[in-house]
Amino acid sequence: MGGADGTRVGFVGVGRMGTPMCRNLARADGYRVLASDIDPARADVVEACGAAWTPVTAEAARSADVLITMLPGAEAVAAAMVGGGLVDALPSGAVWIDMSSNSPAAADPIRRLAAARGIDVLDAPVGGGVPAAEAGTLQFFVGGDGAVLKRHRPLLEVLGDPARITHVGGHGSGYTVKLIVNLLWFGQAVATAESLLLGLRMGVDLATLRRALADSAAESRFIRRDLDALFAGDYMTTFGVDRCYEELAAVTDLARAHQVPFELSEAVRRIYERAAARYGTADGELLAVRLLEEESGRWLRTE
Repeated sequence: MGGADGTRVGFVGVGRMGTPMCRNLARADGYRVLASDIDPARADVVEACGAAWTPVTAEAARSADVLITMLPGAEAVAAAMVGGGLVDALPSGAVWIDMSSNSPAAADPIRRLAAARGIDVLDAPVGGGVPAAEAGTLQFFVGGDGAVLKRHRPLLEVLGDPARITHVGGHGSGYTVKLIVNLLWFGQAVATAESLLLGLRMGVDLATLRRALADSAAESRFIRRDLDALFAGDYMTTFGVDRCYEELAAVTDLARAHQVPFELSEAVRRIYERAAARYGTADGELLAVRLLEEESGRWLRTE
């Protein structure tokens, strides 16, 4: 893989997550990064990262040993890979690593197009958010051939915590696991908010209730850690509420297609659907909680 001058990496998608990832890869030994984005204003950002820039996304793939896509969702991945010509531009023998939060159903036709051209594919969505992207400690849920992952693990270790790069199964498994992780987090957010709003309505002090929950069978990482942001009025503005809804729609569609009972998760999806309708494309992973606060007429805040 790669030549004497290092592995040639095409990096498409330099937004909030992609920018620090691109920077970490460009500054690591052994990688030459050519990045692109649909927003031409990202050129200066890319060059500040130490990577080269091309305004034509297909050019990022044309001579790449590895193509990384870090895009907002399934539609953006399809638009870049098929509409933007990335699949056709990639040389035979290259590997495409999709680090986006994608849907296995949406990605599979693109994977088949790539495979027909002799291109290996890994789905490797990430966990940890912007802080982990900046620190190079992302978590990876990897689906695909284990031998392909083994060859490209050094690249993933530049971007993530080596102990948290997990091969979860065949093609599509990485997408599925990431969707499940997000589903459970969104579900915890909604269930916790509803519980706190009831406690508040019944006259229980929020801080006291939080301590009681954290020291009970109901304790969770969300209660221990993420409530700090909510209680301070921070709805976690690193991700759009519309994107949260899209991910929930993807995972509930997947369950429906495979005839898995998913009633509770469907309820979470509907709440986020209402939040997306209320707030549009506003950033805030916890805006569904704000919706519940508005509807109850009470705010989950501590002094």
